[in-house]
Amino acid sequence: MISCLLCKKNPAAASFAICVDCIRSYPHIEKLIDLHAKVREQYKLPARPPATEDGIKCTLCVNTCRMGVGEAGYCGIRYNDGGRLNERSSRDCGLVHTYLDRLPTNCCASWFCRGSREEGYNLAVFLYGCSFDCLYCQNAEHKMVGNAPSVKLEDLVKRAMDPKVRCVCFFGGSPEPQFPFVLGAAQRILELSEGKKHICFEWNGSGDSAYVEQAVHISRESGGTVKFDLKAFHPKVHAALCGVRSEATLRNFRIAAGMFSGEDVLTATTLLVPYYVDTHEVREIASFIADLDSRIPYSLLVFHPDFYLEDLPVTPREQVFTCYDVAKQYLERVFIGNRNLL
Repeated sequence: MISCLLCKKNPAAASFAICVDCIRSYPHIEKLIDLHAKVREQYKLPARPPATEDGIKCTLCVNTCRMGVGEAGYCGIRYNDGGRLNERSSRDCGLVHTYLDRLPTNCCASWFCRGSREEGYNLAVFLYGCSFDCLYCQNAEHKMVGNAPSVKLEDLVKRAMDPKVRCVCFFGGSPEPQFPFVLGAAQRILELSEGKKHICFEWNGSGDSAYVEQAVHISRESGGTVKFDLKAFHPKVHAALCGVRSEATLRNFRIAAGMFSGEDVLTATTLLVPYYVDTHEVREIASFIADLDSRIPYSLLVFHPDFYLEDLPVTPREQVFTCYDVAKQYLERVFIGNRNLL
């Protein structure tokens, strides 16, 4: 950690050298987004979503990339190959790694979800590619889309139909860049299992709203869980930490909340990044959720140093429990995850 380059007093992460107070008051959100350029370059990913005027448009997520000839989309999954759209993931074949976790697993919803009260396994479906660029990403290998293993939809469905599998969780990365494959697989699993396997989604919530609604419907029908990672509330804090704006995630969370009524299906998490995701951010997020339904479960996760924020400490105990007390002022069910790190 270093002292903030602007105010010269507050602690700041070395990777972008600005404290949270100065980020909130910083006049240029686009320059905060530009802080991610070097990270993106390391993985040969575009610094920003391409916006070539006559480029091929992708509408899977809020980035709405318009790829000119030779350009790849922000996630690296799709690219313009000589004027034609080419993609590493399709409806029939996805870039995924799967493994089995015995229930109850370390899922962020395990403290309340149905699947964690059952015997069997969760089929974890790790998806490559992401529509965000979080500087603290704990699964950064998802960016290596060029070397990702591929799995046919029919093979994934076959694995999910194993009798010992009770839950199927799509996460990553984030499902949004591979929505055609993800939703096709999820719908097929729902049909073949007759709704008896819980289908869950863990995402950053930036997908096109029509696709988000499809996923939420599938999860609801299966008794699964939809987890939104609400990383920060202030647009500039979100941009500095994640490389993109927060508005789409909040909008989609509002849509998802409108599709439920007091069920343990929708949930949210926030990683308590030391000195950045503070009580101000948690208060705004908790208030936002409570305005929709104060019964929605909310998890505050203890941070551990990773990726480009390795110089930050584990979330201080005072920050964890102060944020917990703040969230409890608005929400009925608040949980602290990753307590073992404290």
